[in-house]
Amino acid sequence: MVRLMCSVVCVLVMGSAASNADERSAAYLLNSGDVLAVSVWQEESLRQDATVLPDGSITVPLAGRIDNVAGLDVTAVEQKIASKLEKYISEPKVSVVVVSIGGNLVYVQGKVIKPGPVQMAGPTAVLQALSMSGGLDKFADEGEIKVIRNKGGTQTILPVRYKDLVSGRDMSTNILLQAGDTLVVP
Repeated sequence: MVRLMCSVVCVLVMGSAASNADERSAAYLLNSGDVLAVSVWQEESLRQDATVLPDGSITVPLAGRIDNVAGLDVTAVEQKIASKLEKYISEPKVSVVVVSIGGNLVYVQGKVIKPGPVQMAGPTAVLQALSMSGGLDKFADEGEIKVIRNKGGTQTILPVRYKDLVSGRDMSTNILLQAGDTLVVP
C-alpha cells in the first residue's frame, strides 16, 4: 500500500513539473519595441516605463543599461534587473509588466485582403495571421503559400499546404510564426 501511495505521489509531482515546464515555454518573449513597466518594491523613485530598444536592451534607473532582454520572458528580465540593483539595494523585489507589445510583428504580403505587418499578441500560427490579414483574395495561389524565416543570417523557406489546413486533413504546415517571419501569398 505504501509503495502504491509513493508511486501515485511521484506521478503527480512529475505531471505537475511537466505542466509548469509547458507554462514556462509558452511565456511571452520580449521583442524590440515592447514597452515595460518596471518597478521595485518600496522604491518609488525607480518606477518607470522602459522600451526595449532595437539592440534588445532597456535602461533602468540605478541599474543602468540591461542588455539582451529581447528574447527573454519577464521573469528573466526581473532577475537581470535585480542582480544589477543588488549593489545598491538589499534583496530588491523587481516587477516587470508588459504595457504594450510593439515589436512582435510578422509580415503578410501578396494576395490577401489587407497585406502588411501583423502584430502577434501571443502564439500565432499561419491560419491566424492569414485571418488577421482579412483572408486570401480571389486571385491567391493556395498551392504556393510559404513562410520565409531569417534566423542567424540564414533564410529558410517553409511551404504551407493551405488546402490541407483548411480541410483539416494535415495541420502540420500551420506553422507557429516567429517575430520577423514573412508569410508570402502569391
